[in-house]
Amino acid sequence: MFADFLKACIVGGLICVIGQLLMDLVKLTPAHTMCVLVVSGAVLGALGLYQPLADWAGFGAKLPISSFGNSLFQGALEGAGSDGFWGLWQGLLKTTSAGIGAAIVFAFTISLFFKAKN
Repeated sequence: MFADFLKACIVGGLICVIGQLLMDLVKLTPAHTMCVLVVSGAVLGALGLYQPLADWAGFGAKLPISSFGNSLFQGALEGAGSDGFWGLWQGLLKTTSAGIGAAIVFAFTISLFFKAKN
């Protein structure tokens, strides 16, 4: 069990280090860094590399934002395979709607209690 925790921490930490290096060395904004990580997760998923990494590292590869890119790709692939072009869009929303919905609800709830910076 300790080995599983160690693998998860190492892989999750490396993904975070990559994001931090993109912001510090390449001077990308946090939004650009997030986009790079999402797209890289989708590309790794398309190449068939992300799922074996997630199987090996567990939650260390399933928690970071790159996993969201992989989920988008997998959903689009399944939807396109079953329903063609329109299934692509349905597949994207089907696999990620719970996370997107939760983000909207939590952001709205937090906005009720905190004031935005000007």
